[in-house]
Amino acid sequence: MKYIDEYRSEELAKKLLQELLEITNKPLSIMEVCGGHTHTIFKYGIEDLLPENITMVHGPGCPVCVIPLGRVDDAISIACSPRVIFTTFGDTMRVPGSKISLLQAKASGADIRMVYSPLDALKIAKKNPDKEIVFFAIGFETTTPSTAMTILQAAKEGIKNFSIFANHIMVVPVLKALLDSPDLKLDGFIGPGHVSTVIGTKPYEFIASDYKKPIVISGFEPLDILQSVYMVVKQIVNNEARVENQYKRVVEENGNQRALQAILEVFEARDSFEWRGLGSIAYSGMKLRQKYAEFDAELKFRVAGLQVADHKACQCGEILKGVKKPWECKVFGTACTPETPIGACMVSSEGACAAYYNFGRLSKVVQRLNNNLSI
Repeated sequence: MKYIDEYRSEELAKKLLQELLEITNKPLSIMEVCGGHTHTIFKYGIEDLLPENITMVHGPGCPVCVIPLGRVDDAISIACSPRVIFTTFGDTMRVPGSKISLLQAKASGADIRMVYSPLDALKIAKKNPDKEIVFFAIGFETTTPSTAMTILQAAKEGIKNFSIFANHIMVVPVLKALLDSPDLKLDGFIGPGHVSTVIGTKPYEFIASDYKKPIVISGFEPLDILQSVYMVVKQIVNNEARVENQYKRVVEENGNQRALQAILEVFEARDSFEWRGLGSIAYSGMKLRQKYAEFDAELKFRVAGLQVADHKACQCGEILKGVKKPWECKVFGTACTPETPIGACMVSSEGACAAYYNFGRLSKVVQRLNNNLSI
């Protein structure tokens, strides 16, 4: 297929759904890891179209959502330091810290600017040699190469007033943590498409070999996801556990070697990194290598690095683990909305709560609650 409308064909969707109905009636739980997939599932109502025996579990693939409160507080602390211009992607501006968000810090006078890439932040550093420019580096392996290349460029040009607050994370350790969790029983995975363009398909082989679970790397169009669900279910029915690549038009087995080389040159794994709702996961975060320590904002500004508990009413952590659905949170759609978010899952466009709210799930939840009350 060449054109986007082909990936949204009603005729092909009906065919896939019919095949899913016929292949098995066994109850199955399949996790889509990536927040982009969650977005597509909600936007196009895929969850409502699937047979009742297939449950989609929403995973921790939204990088904004999994950043814990303590790291947000550290970012705000750096942003409020004298002579600092703090730069960040738009999604992180409204993520609540324990007291305020970056957007509220900006309203209070901090120089916080939204950028579209770390290179934009580097340009700001060149134009403001009397200021310290910090980039809030966030995301899975998808966005890490651009940060790594920016650090290499800063080092090459000898730019001393630029640094990053590194919060890049890796997908494989968190998948292993989920598979080891006693709270979560999964039958298979829809693997992340964007991350896989960088790391390839080989890193997921442990899921099939060690845990005997199928995983299918998927694209982001509705038919991509429907086909990927079918491929996972077909493996389960056939008692197979393999890594399959539905997203062959973009993802290659060995990934993007140039991007991986840049990551390995600039970053190394942290001993542990805290994830919202999942706790500390060994070797799941990245930090700058000693060679590039001069660009490390954590060293420049001596951040506190405190662990801060989530808001008591927010169940974002349970949602990120796939244990609960957004509508099961007591504050969903009432105290917590995209305009007044309590948890990060309601902020990012890839967050499950925001997707539920924005694409009509809220009205269905209200209807369901009303039906229950009338019984």
